[in-house]
Amino acid sequence: MTELPITLHLNRGGTSAVLHVPADGVPHLAHWGESLGELSEEQLDALVTAQIPPVVSGSADMPPTMALVPLQSDGWLGTPGLVGSRRGRGLFPAFRPVAVRAEDAAIGVDLHDDEAELDLVLELELTDAGLLRARAILTNAGEDGYDLESLVLALPTPAAETRVIDQTGRHLRERDIQTHEFTIGSHERTVRVARAHAASAIHGTCTAGAGWQSGLVHYIHVAWSGNIVSKAERDTLGLQGLLGGELLYPGEITLDTGESYETPWIIATWGDGLDAAAARVHSYVRSFANYPATPRPVTLNAWEAVYFDHSLPRLLKIVDAAAAIGVERFVLDDGWFGSRRDDTSGLGDWVISPEVWPDGITPLADAVHAHGMQFGLWVEPEMINPDSDAARAHPEWILSPTTHQPRLARHQQVIDLTNPEAFEHVCSQLIAVLDSTPIDYLKWDFNRDLYEAVSPRTGLPAYHAQTYAAYALIDALIEHQPGLEIESCAGGGGRVDLEIMRRTVRVWGSDCIDPLERKLIEAGTALLLPPELVGSHVASPTSHTTGRTQELGFRASNALFSHMGIEWDLTKASEADRAELGAWVALHKRLRPFLHSGTTVHADHPDRSWWVHGVVGEDRAIYALTRMVTGAARPTPPLCLPGLDADTVYLVRELLPDGVASPASGHHFPMVPWWENGLTLTGRVLATAGLRFPDLNPEQTILLEARVVG
Repeated sequence: MTELPITLHLNRGGTSAVLHVPADGVPHLAHWGESLGELSEEQLDALVTAQIPPVVSGSADMPPTMALVPLQSDGWLGTPGLVGSRRGRGLFPAFRPVAVRAEDAAIGVDLHDDEAELDLVLELELTDAGLLRARAILTNAGEDGYDLESLVLALPTPAAETRVIDQTGRHLRERDIQTHEFTIGSHERTVRVARAHAASAIHGTCTAGAGWQSGLVHYIHVAWSGNIVSKAERDTLGLQGLLGGELLYPGEITLDTGESYETPWIIATWGDGLDAAAARVHSYVRSFANYPATPRPVTLNAWEAVYFDHSLPRLLKIVDAAAAIGVERFVLDDGWFGSRRDDTSGLGDWVISPEVWPDGITPLADAVHAHGMQFGLWVEPEMINPDSDAARAHPEWILSPTTHQPRLARHQQVIDLTNPEAFEHVCSQLIAVLDSTPIDYLKWDFNRDLYEAVSPRTGLPAYHAQTYAAYALIDALIEHQPGLEIESCAGGGGRVDLEIMRRTVRVWGSDCIDPLERKLIEAGTALLLPPELVGSHVASPTSHTTGRTQELGFRASNALFSHMGIEWDLTKASEADRAELGAWVALHKRLRPFLHSGTTVHADHPDRSWWVHGVVGEDRAIYALTRMVTGAARPTPPLCLPGLDADTVYLVRELLPDGVASPASGHHFPMVPWWENGLTLTGRVLATAGLRFPDLNPEQTILLEARVVG
């Protein structure tokens, strides 16, 4: 047994995590954030001592700590880290460490509580990029059942961070970043229906005025695809931090003797600016075992092209048109199965419709493969329509309370995948489709929230078990067909988390493809995912979700940076538009290795009528400069280009696809003097003094490339 107390220091990737393990009580982080350098044991102990607050009137005789699992036994009076009991007994545990395991990049602490007869394991890991992961494992060491209500972890943040940062949104406008004052109290965000377009993928604190390039920020992400809770909490004793974990309904978790509950991993990052914090997460995600090893194929999804009109001759024409411009994957969307002629029926009957596809889907898949493209298919395995053979035969497969069914959403209910018979029905039918048709890719949708998700089999809430069942279903299909790639769609952006990304290789960022909206949607998504894992499509000229009509260059330049795709009936596009789109596809393919491996950056340009983002690498940087709306200033002030190496010399010039005219050329005013021949300056000058660039109309984008000289 390691002699206690002890203070341990994880120091990697510019981050220090200093964990103090007391002789009695739950360990706490004395520091999480900027690297403190190499510290001796004496210095580490002094750091912990320096953080102990004085005792003040009205408080306990010993100063409190915000432990990793904060408890009243450690003096914490805010949200408790552990809530549970044995029928009301053992409500207030007091853990003591019994074992400590320490490595260069990981710490594990085993604890035991005699009051509630519980064992607790705490695990911390620090990645090469300086991202911190933490989780807890709770085991019932008693002789009767332990009802768990909540188990969350807490990480401290600096007092200088006086604002809360999180996200809001709705369907078609997800992950909109917002901040507000960090007042004393608890600021909570929850997901209670297993997915949410209004959910926040991150929850953090930041200094006033923090932006993409500067300002201290810390945030966490709960890596879980079900219900979650996160809080930014600040008390009157000078403690503040972030708490996160799974949100559990009563009855979801009862631990019998020897049974354990594992929290989701809490992913914690920090940085001087949002880009620096996000870069740590991107590096972590790019290390996943299932991270794609091949270039992300340019994808045409047929949804907005045909909706439910599955005519093979029409689809074959779109396939030909897609192949002609360089598309590498063709996806057939909703409407291929059962009675699914519209969105009111058929979910749950995963059998190819003989009415629509009398010869099966194979003729379409073969045509796609003959062009050298991959073939993908839309599915929504977690859902069921009441108007389906499955629901009529097995109404007990629908998640619902005893006395009533949840409100319909998109004419559908949720199938109880925790029921082994329902799980086997869905799994076997999907495997039969995979076996009968050469399919490379599944677009996995999830189009409704889980209201009142009670399993009729048990009579208990099933959110936790349903999430694990969904994971198991994905895992079973991938095990059956190794190499199968799966996209997490969820009504466009309703399920974006780092546990689903352990199984999927792409998210559909939003059902809104309008690039004006997508700028902010994809910026919010970038706090969690690198661009190559976010589907971004070029839609038809008039957006199906906003009604805006936009130039092709504006639409294509936004999709250029991400996992590029197309959502457009190309047979209705003009020859000129198809040629230009082909040029954008070719440019994307040429730049793809760089765009999908570099560092994502955003500029804090003072003129809010402009949006500037890009990717920076060792030998170059590429930026998109977008005029969003008109502004009070015209022309805009000089733009400072973020992310460049200060002492490196760069040649800056406009970047265009072959044969495509610059959007700046259509204006009646003279260009900026350097535009034709480029501009050669150091990264320090470009980042500090900046440069002027051509004026644009709203909803136009110009691309800049800054290449290293010499």
